[in-house]
Amino acid sequence: MDPPEAEPAIRLPSDTAPPQRRRVCPGCDRPARVCLCHVIPSPPIPTAARVVVLQHPHESRHKLSTVPVLSRCLLNSTVLLHRKLRPGLSPLLDRFPPSIYLFPPSSSSSSSYPSLTLSQLRASDLLRRAEPEGLVVIAFDATWKHAREMVNASEEYLSGFAVRVCLDFDYDESVDGGSIYDSELLLRKEPYGGCVSTMEAVARVLRAVETNGEEVEGRLIGVLKEMVRLHSSFLKPAKPRNKLLKKGKQRATTEENGAGAER
Repeated sequence: MDPPEAEPAIRLPSDTAPPQRRRVCPGCDRPARVCLCHVIPSPPIPTAARVVVLQHPHESRHKLSTVPVLSRCLLNSTVLLHRKLRPGLSPLLDRFPPSIYLFPPSSSSSSSYPSLTLSQLRASDLLRRAEPEGLVVIAFDATWKHAREMVNASEEYLSGFAVRVCLDFDYDESVDGGSIYDSELLLRKEPYGGCVSTMEAVARVLRAVETNGEEVEGRLIGVLKEMVRLHSSFLKPAKPRNKLLKKGKQRATTEENGAGAER
Protein backbone atom coordinates (compact mmCIF):
# COMPACT_ATOMS: atom_id res chain seq x y z
CA MET A 1 0.00 0.00 0.00
CA ASP A 2 1.44 3.34 -1.04
CA PRO A 3 2.03 5.88 1.83
CA PRO A 4 -0.39 8.82 1.81
CA GLU A 5 0.89 11.86 0.02
CA ALA A 6 1.85 14.80 2.24
CA GLU A 7 -0.47 17.76 1.97
CA PRO A 8 1.18 20.86 0.54
CA ALA A 9 1.96 23.55 3.09
CA ILE A 10 -0.40 26.50 3.05
CA ARG A 11 1.32 29.87 3.09
CA LEU A 12 -0.75 32.72 4.43
CA PRO A 13 -0.07 36.17 3.00
CA SER A 14 1.66 38.51 5.42
CA ASP A 15 0.64 42.16 5.42
CA THR A 16 3.26 43.27 7.95
CA ALA A 17 7.02 43.17 7.58
CA PRO A 18 9.06 41.77 10.48
CA PRO A 19 9.98 44.49 12.99
CA GLN A 20 13.39 45.99 12.45
CA ARG A 21 15.86 46.03 15.32
CA ARG A 22 16.78 49.54 16.35
CA ARG A 23 20.27 50.62 15.40
CA VAL A 24 22.79 50.90 18.23
CA CYS A 25 25.80 53.18 18.01
CA PRO A 26 29.02 51.13 18.27
CA GLY A 27 30.81 54.08 19.84
CA CYS A 28 28.66 54.73 22.92
CA ASP A 29 26.49 51.57 22.84
CA ARG A 30 23.31 53.66 22.89
CA PRO A 31 20.40 53.75 20.42
CA ALA A 32 21.49 55.72 17.36
CA ARG A 33 18.74 58.31 17.86
CA VAL A 34 20.18 59.29 21.27
CA CYS A 35 23.87 58.78 20.47
CA LEU A 36 26.20 60.78 22.74
CA CYS A 37 29.48 60.30 20.90
CA HIS A 38 29.56 63.98 19.98
CA VAL A 39 29.73 65.03 23.66
CA ILE A 40 31.42 62.10 25.46
CA PRO A 41 35.03 63.17 26.13
CA SER A 42 37.63 61.43 23.99
CA PRO A 43 39.95 60.49 25.55
CA PRO A 44 38.08 60.04 28.86
CA ILE A 45 38.64 62.62 31.59
CA PRO A 46 41.62 61.73 33.83
CA THR A 47 41.10 62.30 37.57
CA ALA A 48 43.22 61.79 40.66
CA ALA A 49 40.17 60.34 42.39
CA ARG A 50 39.16 56.82 41.50
CA VAL A 51 35.42 56.30 41.14
CA VAL A 52 33.75 52.99 42.03
CA VAL A 53 30.02 52.58 41.33
CA LEU A 54 28.10 49.72 42.91
CA GLN A 55 25.14 49.22 40.59
CA HIS A 56 22.10 47.16 41.51
CA PRO A 57 21.40 44.40 38.92
CA HIS A 58 17.92 45.83 38.25
CA GLU A 59 19.33 49.30 37.58
CA SER A 60 21.70 47.98 34.92
CA ARG A 61 18.70 47.29 32.68
CA HIS A 62 17.21 50.78 33.01
CA LYS A 63 17.42 52.72 29.77
CA LEU A 64 17.83 56.06 31.58
CA SER A 65 20.67 54.95 33.86
CA THR A 66 23.48 57.51 33.84
CA VAL A 67 26.20 55.06 34.94
CA PRO A 68 27.13 53.70 31.47
CA VAL A 69 27.60 57.29 30.28
CA LEU A 70 29.56 58.23 33.41
CA SER A 71 31.93 55.27 33.03
CA ARG A 72 32.69 56.29 29.44
CA CYS A 73 33.42 59.86 30.51
CA LEU A 74 35.88 59.06 33.31
CA LEU A 75 39.21 57.30 32.87
CA ASN A 76 39.53 56.11 36.48
CA SER A 77 36.12 54.56 36.99
CA THR A 78 34.89 51.05 37.74
CA VAL A 79 31.34 49.65 37.79
CA LEU A 80 30.55 46.68 40.03
CA LEU A 81 27.25 44.87 39.43
CA HIS A 82 26.22 43.63 42.86
CA ARG A 83 23.86 44.22 45.77
CA LYS A 84 26.50 44.94 48.41
CA LEU A 85 30.20 45.61 48.86
CA ARG A 86 32.15 42.82 50.51
CA PRO A 87 35.71 41.49 50.70
CA GLY A 88 36.84 39.94 47.42
CA LEU A 89 34.55 42.00 45.20
CA SER A 90 37.03 44.76 44.38
CA PRO A 91 40.84 44.41 44.56
CA LEU A 92 41.06 48.19 44.90
CA LEU A 93 38.76 48.37 47.92
CA ASP A 94 40.37 45.32 49.52
CA ARG A 95 43.52 47.41 49.89
CA PHE A 96 41.50 49.71 52.22
CA PRO A 97 42.42 53.01 50.50
CA PRO A 98 41.21 56.35 51.93
CA SER A 99 37.66 56.44 50.59
CA ILE A 100 34.30 58.14 50.79
CA TYR A 101 30.89 56.73 49.92
CA LEU A 102 27.97 58.89 48.85
CA PHE A 103 24.59 58.64 50.49
CA PRO A 104 22.22 61.32 51.81
CA PRO A 105 21.31 61.54 55.49
CA SER A 106 17.96 60.36 56.68
CA SER A 107 16.15 61.09 59.92
CA SER A 108 14.73 57.57 59.82
CA SER A 109 18.10 55.91 59.18
CA SER A 110 19.36 53.52 61.83
CA SER A 111 22.96 53.96 60.69
CA SER A 112 25.37 54.74 63.52
CA TYR A 113 28.29 55.47 61.20
CA PRO A 114 29.57 59.09 61.12
CA SER A 115 29.09 61.24 58.03
CA LEU A 116 30.49 64.45 56.57
CA THR A 117 29.16 67.07 54.19
CA LEU A 118 31.25 68.04 51.18
CA SER A 119 32.24 71.26 52.96
CA GLN A 120 33.42 69.31 55.99
CA LEU A 121 35.30 66.89 53.72
CA ARG A 122 37.30 69.74 52.19
CA ALA A 123 38.20 70.99 55.67
CA SER A 124 39.29 67.54 56.90
CA ASP A 125 42.67 65.85 56.41
CA LEU A 126 41.16 62.99 54.39
CA LEU A 127 42.19 64.46 51.05
CA ARG A 128 45.76 64.90 52.27
CA ARG A 129 45.88 61.31 53.54
CA ALA A 130 44.68 60.08 50.13
CA GLU A 131 47.78 61.45 48.39
CA PRO A 132 49.55 60.50 46.18
CA GLU A 133 47.24 57.74 44.87
CA GLY A 134 44.08 59.79 45.21
CA LEU A 135 40.79 59.44 47.03
CA VAL A 136 38.39 56.62 46.18
CA VAL A 137 34.80 57.83 45.60
CA ILE A 138 32.13 55.14 46.00
CA ALA A 139 28.60 55.68 44.68
CA PHE A 140 25.53 53.44 44.87
CA ASP A 141 23.33 53.28 41.77
CA ALA A 142 19.81 51.98 42.37
CA THR A 143 16.30 53.05 43.24
CA TRP A 144 16.05 54.79 46.59
CA LYS A 145 14.73 51.66 48.32
CA HIS A 146 17.43 49.40 46.86
CA ALA A 147 20.21 51.95 47.43
CA ARG A 148 19.33 52.21 51.11
CA GLU A 149 19.42 48.41 51.39
CA MET A 150 22.77 48.29 49.58
CA VAL A 151 24.31 50.92 51.87
CA ASN A 152 23.04 49.21 55.02
CA ALA A 153 24.44 45.87 53.81
CA SER A 154 27.82 47.42 52.89
CA GLU A 155 28.51 49.77 55.79
CA GLU A 156 30.10 47.19 58.08
CA TYR A 157 32.70 46.48 55.38
CA LEU A 158 33.11 50.16 54.49
CA SER A 159 33.50 51.29 58.11
CA GLY A 160 37.08 50.00 58.14
CA PHE A 161 38.35 52.53 55.59
CA ALA A 162 35.61 54.79 54.19
CA VAL A 163 33.65 57.81 55.41
CA ARG A 164 30.06 58.54 54.46
CA VAL A 165 29.67 61.88 52.67
CA CYS A 166 26.51 63.84 51.86
CA LEU A 167 26.11 66.55 49.26
CA ASP A 168 25.74 70.13 50.50
CA PHE A 169 22.05 70.74 50.10
CA ASP A 170 18.86 70.06 51.99
CA TYR A 171 17.56 66.54 51.88
CA ASP A 172 13.93 66.07 52.82
CA GLU A 173 11.82 62.92 52.50
CA SER A 174 8.67 65.04 52.84
CA VAL A 175 9.46 66.98 49.65
CA ASP A 176 9.11 65.60 46.15
CA GLY A 177 12.32 65.31 44.17
CA GLY A 178 12.94 66.84 40.76
CA SER A 179 13.77 65.27 37.46
CA ILE A 180 17.25 64.76 36.03
CA TYR A 181 18.69 68.28 36.01
CA ASP A 182 15.22 69.83 36.24
CA SER A 183 14.29 69.14 32.64
CA GLU A 184 10.94 70.51 31.51
CA LEU A 185 10.05 66.93 30.64
CA LEU A 186 10.27 64.54 33.56
CA LEU A 187 12.55 61.77 32.38
CA ARG A 188 13.10 60.11 35.70
CA LYS A 189 11.77 61.67 38.85
CA GLU A 190 13.92 61.58 41.97
CA PRO A 191 12.04 60.26 45.03
CA TYR A 192 12.80 63.05 47.53
CA GLY A 193 14.13 66.59 47.65
CA GLY A 194 17.94 66.52 47.70
CA CYS A 195 18.33 63.35 45.63
CA VAL A 196 20.15 63.58 42.30
CA SER A 197 21.23 61.15 39.59
CA THR A 198 24.39 59.12 40.14
CA MET A 199 26.25 61.02 37.44
CA GLU A 200 25.38 64.41 38.91
CA ALA A 201 26.34 63.29 42.43
CA VAL A 202 29.76 62.10 41.24
CA ALA A 203 30.24 65.32 39.27
CA ARG A 204 29.58 67.44 42.35
CA VAL A 205 32.02 65.42 44.46
CA LEU A 206 34.76 65.61 41.82
CA ARG A 207 34.33 69.39 41.78
CA ALA A 208 35.21 69.37 45.49
CA VAL A 209 38.14 66.94 45.46
CA GLU A 210 39.90 67.55 42.12
CA THR A 211 42.34 70.40 41.54
CA ASN A 212 40.49 71.19 38.28
CA GLY A 213 37.17 70.15 39.78
CA GLU A 214 35.09 72.93 38.27
CA GLU A 215 36.19 71.93 34.77
CA VAL A 216 35.54 68.22 35.41
CA GLU A 217 32.07 68.91 36.80
CA GLY A 218 31.23 71.18 33.88
CA ARG A 219 32.17 68.56 31.30
CA LEU A 220 30.18 65.81 33.05
CA ILE A 221 27.10 67.99 33.51
CA GLY A 222 27.32 69.03 29.87
CA VAL A 223 27.08 65.39 28.81
CA LEU A 224 24.21 64.81 31.23
CA LYS A 225 22.28 67.80 29.90
CA GLU A 226 22.69 66.57 26.33
CA MET A 227 21.44 63.12 27.38
CA VAL A 228 18.35 64.73 28.92
CA ARG A 229 17.78 66.89 25.84
CA LEU A 230 17.92 63.95 23.44
CA HIS A 231 15.61 61.75 25.48
CA SER A 232 13.20 64.62 26.08
CA SER A 233 12.65 65.00 22.35
CA PHE A 234 11.11 61.51 22.22
CA LEU A 235 8.99 61.66 25.38
CA LYS A 236 5.75 63.34 26.36
CA PRO A 237 5.61 65.35 29.58
CA ALA A 238 5.05 63.02 32.51
CA LYS A 239 2.76 63.81 35.40
CA PRO A 240 4.31 63.27 38.85
CA ARG A 241 2.84 60.25 40.58
CA ASN A 242 1.07 60.72 43.88
CA LYS A 243 2.91 59.30 46.85
CA LEU A 244 1.44 56.11 48.26
CA LEU A 245 0.09 56.58 51.77
CA LYS A 246 -0.17 53.94 54.45
CA LYS A 247 -3.71 52.65 54.97
CA GLY A 248 -4.25 54.62 58.18
CA LYS A 249 -3.09 57.90 56.66
CA GLN A 250 -5.02 57.21 53.46
CA ARG A 251 -8.22 56.60 55.44
CA ALA A 252 -7.70 59.80 57.48
CA THR A 253 -7.06 61.83 54.34
CA THR A 254 -10.22 60.44 52.70
CA GLU A 255 -12.31 61.28 55.76
CA GLU A 256 -10.90 64.82 55.88
CA ASN A 257 -11.69 65.36 52.21
CA GLY A 258 -15.20 64.04 52.72
CA ALA A 259 -15.77 66.30 55.71
CA GLY A 260 -14.50 69.27 53.75
CA ALA A 261 -16.91 68.56 50.91
CA GLU A 262 -19.89 68.53 53.29
CA ARG A 263 -19.12 72.01 54.69
